[in-house]
Amino acid sequence: MRKIVLIAVTLFMSVFSNAQEMKTVPQIVVSGEGKIKVTPDQAVINVGVENTGNDAAEVKKKNDAAIDAIIKYLKNAKLPASDYQTKQVNLYKNFDYDKKKYYYNASQTISITLKDLSKYDVIMMGLVDSGANTIHGVEFRSSKVAQYESEARVKAVQNAKAKALDYAGALNQKVGKTLLVTDNSQTYYPRPMFAEMKVGADAGMSRETLAIGEIEVTANVTINFALE
Repeated sequence: MRKIVLIAVTLFMSVFSNAQEMKTVPQIVVSGEGKIKVTPDQAVINVGVENTGNDAAEVKKKNDAAIDAIIKYLKNAKLPASDYQTKQVNLYKNFDYDKKKYYYNASQTISITLKDLSKYDVIMMGLVDSGANTIHGVEFRSSKVAQYESEARVKAVQNAKAKALDYAGALNQKVGKTLLVTDNSQTYYPRPMFAEMKVGADAGMSRETLAIGEIEVTANVTINFALE
């Protein structure tokens, strides 16, 4: 029995000693960032129809007619059915405290993925002419985002390694093997500066309304390097 206990204690001390050695490995923890600037080639347009009135059925009827016209326009514009989708449908009752009576508000939003930005102005004008009276915003995207994310990750690792070399050099040490890599990246698609805006029936809209600019694809990484 004493022999078994002695073996168990020896094994425990061995495991404990190895754990201590692992914890005391000299290391440096650095973060790195990689950025790829690209010109977007797609846009996600969120447009809607909104109507108010005293009769719920009449308000919904107006909305349905406008949405029907918008969908028919998108079909005639040869946009694939997979590139547009209803996102939100609302019909609710409100109370006007000034007029002391209830009214109804109906709204519906459609999200459209435009894969040819040269059609942006034509599509936007067509949507307004078809009955869209609310623009909720536009997201600019790239169809090659997976490729650019991969490139950004490589840059992030290179950036982290460069930092580690700087610190290790200042300490008169060398960068050893990688002990841990943590990916902190988050996909982010920047939006234009404007938010929601209403479009009147006789509102003028410029035929050149799109400033594409650039978007950044960013990767962030944290790496633990051993120090030698």
